[in-house]
Amino acid sequence: MSNWILFNILVFFLFHFNILTRMAVPVSKHELQIAIQTNYNTLLKEIISISSDSAMQKELEGHSKGTMMSINNLLAYLIGWGELVLKWNRKKDNNEPVDFPDTGYKWNELGKLAMKFYKDYEQDDFMTLQEKLDKTVREILTVIDKKSNNELYETTWYEKWTMGRMIQFNTASPYNNARGRIRKWKKQKE
Repeated sequence: MSNWILFNILVFFLFHFNILTRMAVPVSKHELQIAIQTNYNTLLKEIISISSDSAMQKELEGHSKGTMMSINNLLAYLIGWGELVLKWNRKKDNNEPVDFPDTGYKWNELGKLAMKFYKDYEQDDFMTLQEKLDKTVREILTVIDKKSNNELYETTWYEKWTMGRMIQFNTASPYNNARGRIRKWKKQKE
């Protein structure tokens, strides 16, 4: 049996028996893998009950102050950050300079970056966005799998942050935040 299958079985049982409810901030490769997989799986449980029509309605508070977004925009945001994580890793692995968070954006312009993500994926339907997000998550988990714990958590990677922490900031944490936004939105629609 492959490590990937065993890992998913472990995550399933830990989640199913509520062993993984609110996880602490990951401090190891294994904890990061579990945090991403767990938070993504709980997000998926919320997404599967949403209709394509509902996913297009701009009824959620946006990532920029005073804006509204749709579930599709939220998925685009998660894909956008996931793709940035992959880009950062590719560039770092090739010893190329990395513009954090992205070329043309500063950390105090994350609202503008969110709007860029919405625009980048505005032509994609709900199902396509789900497929792209799933692909991005799998690719990030593959990157993590190829890294050592030392590379992820024992070496500074960007300013004071480790690679593992930067990945977590832009995957597991936003997945949990997105789940909360969706749950709040669903309650408002009841």
